[in-house]
Amino acid sequence: MPKEEPKIKPWVGMLLAAAVLMSCMAWFQPAGAAEERREVIPMGRTVGIKLFSDGVMVVGFGEVTTTQGRQTPARDCGLKEGDIITHINREEVDSIEEVQSVLQEVGGQTMSIRAVRDDQEVQFTAQAAQCSADGQYKLGAWIRDSMAGIGTMTFCDPETGLFGALGHGINDVDTARLMPMQSGSILYSEVTDVQKGVKGMPGELHGTFQTDTDLGALWANTGSGVFGQLSSQSLTGGLEPVPVAKRSEVKTGPAVIRSNVNGDQVEEYTVEITRIFPEKEGDTRNLMLKVTDPRLLETTGGIVQGMSGSPILQDGKLVGAVTHVLVNDPVQGYGILAENMLIQAEEAAKLEN
Repeated sequence: MPKEEPKIKPWVGMLLAAAVLMSCMAWFQPAGAAEERREVIPMGRTVGIKLFSDGVMVVGFGEVTTTQGRQTPARDCGLKEGDIITHINREEVDSIEEVQSVLQEVGGQTMSIRAVRDDQEVQFTAQAAQCSADGQYKLGAWIRDSMAGIGTMTFCDPETGLFGALGHGINDVDTARLMPMQSGSILYSEVTDVQKGVKGMPGELHGTFQTDTDLGALWANTGSGVFGQLSSQSLTGGLEPVPVAKRSEVKTGPAVIRSNVNGDQVEEYTVEITRIFPEKEGDTRNLMLKVTDPRLLETTGGIVQGMSGSPILQDGKLVGAVTHVLVNDPVQGYGILAENMLIQAEEAAKLEN
């Protein structure tokens, strides 16, 4: 894959899942007060996802051939893969084009580079090298400013249009780092075919999405999913909301998932929740499930990339969403609890507001 181009495919090794956003929510009520039950629409619908980064991510290094030999200014100044370049000489940069423009303006002069590494700001001094082939000044770093792919929307708030998808964050495919998001959107998508999962090789959904029409805006990419707000009701028409289950209400045993593995059709498939893991802060692998539906096993072999975010329902409640597949046993996978997604969603909503 060219390092400067977004990938239009499901993110490898990470199935997409999601959470819904809340502006106000309280799990605990005053003594004697009636408990308010949160209700959302469980979706299971694939959508195209576009994400534009806040800054540009360093995903690799390459030598620049100059008249003095081969040079790698980015690596030599101390930059590492996964660093997020935010400023060059105090000028903010959020795209590949902006970086290229600034480099040509600065030329061979010494420049300062400000970046974020592990949530900490770091600063470097570098000097771009002039490529002998085209005369352009370059840092010798592969950088990425956007990503695109197909994922599954988990649920949507019927009153506000706020939605969650992907139950885990969108990570860069080369560095596995969470992409810092400046903006993003979701698009209408259809599944065109399925690569069936087998032991040792996860399958994946293949599809297309319409790049000219946004269905909604993204404004948060977190460890528990991406969140945003629908601008169109075309995905939710006629669907009924259900209560969101608390951890104490989730149990091992039969359940169903809603998934879109053909065209734009969403169907329910039987699964079994085989294990609920003890609560661990920051962990999105809260439960384990096994696909039992013969139709889904015949079509996908179990859980495949792109199904991530498929809502899990039990006893008429939303209990969670599919997040990961077991590579050596695609019939089984992990899920995140809906309750935990909502906690993360509330934190994201506070930052947005």
